[in-house]
Amino acid sequence: MKQSEFIITLNQPIAKDVYKMRLLGDTSHITKAGQFVNIKLDGFYLRRPISVCDIDRDALTIIYKVVGQGTDLMAKMNVRNTLDVLTGLGNGYDLSMSGDKPLLLGGGVGVPPLYYLAKKLVEEGKEVTAVLGFNTADEVFCEQDFKDLGVKTIITTVDGSYGTKGFVTDAIKDMDYTYFYTCGPEPMLKAVYKATNTSGQFSFEKRMGCGFGACMGCSCKTITGNKRICKEGPVLVKEDIIWED
Repeated sequence: MKQSEFIITLNQPIAKDVYKMRLLGDTSHITKAGQFVNIKLDGFYLRRPISVCDIDRDALTIIYKVVGQGTDLMAKMNVRNTLDVLTGLGNGYDLSMSGDKPLLLGGGVGVPPLYYLAKKLVEEGKEVTAVLGFNTADEVFCEQDFKDLGVKTIITTVDGSYGTKGFVTDAIKDMDYTYFYTCGPEPMLKAVYKATNTSGQFSFEKRMGCGFGACMGCSCKTITGNKRICKEGPVLVKEDIIWED
């Protein structure tokens, strides 16, 4: 983990209430797809944890949705503003388990960390398929970015206004894959757990206090004992997960 100052070089809307922000600074502590950063905002006690979408030399890209006062403040920030950022947080995806035909399943703001994962898997010569789920057509983002990597990309929308009608699980019923990786809201993750026929890795979204394992505020039960989503997670393997009502 490292605390650094980053300069905003891009901050623009890319879908309904969704923004892409590019930050220039020290990215050396981000070593795996699926890790996240924790951003300090003036006037707010807790930092905002946001997954890393991409890394390019000395810059990182995040994609966030405006859901409250903190992210609303972020959306109003200008280029050349600076941010206090903790980087290198969390346990990312393990690419060694992917096999030759990995499947990526993302829902809403769970899509961004899968982009960097796809990028790394493609670099390893894997045949990657991504199924990205949204509620409506105006919420869809990153489709072309995945396609530009050479990833077979399928979009689903709940209302059927774009792509395949339904959920990500509706698009994978007859699909052939060696392993899967997923990130999204918990109802989607539970559905993916039931619908998949191989092992896989789940990235969980959870409210956090410190973001680096000190406060124990984001602990969850697993087969192998309690784990902190911010430290031992956010990525957990399928066989380790205990779903709580």
